[in-house]
Amino acid sequence: LRPVGATGKAAEIALDAAGIHTNKNMIPYDPEKPTVSSGIRLGTPAVTTRGFGVGEMQQIAAWIGEIVRDTDNEVLQARIHGEVQALCSNFPVPG
Repeated sequence: LRPVGATGKAAEIALDAAGIHTNKNMIPYDPEKPTVSSGIRLGTPAVTTRGFGVGEMQQIAAWIGEIVRDTDNEVLQARIHGEVQALCSNFPVPG
């Protein structure tokens, strides 16, 4: 995140608005305060449980890349949120 000028906090908020849920997370020797942090944690159990494959994970990574490079862009967040919902509709939660 640091190379693109984003913080963990800004990335977490922007990604959440786009429907991609992460947690800000400290990295080793993090110069940021714990409430801001320089990293994010990505969990994969939800996507693997739903049956996402390599292609879907690559798409999620692309969305994350777009969002963290422009964390204040609400239009981008809204567009990606719609795309996330469309992708998830193809992979219902089991049970």
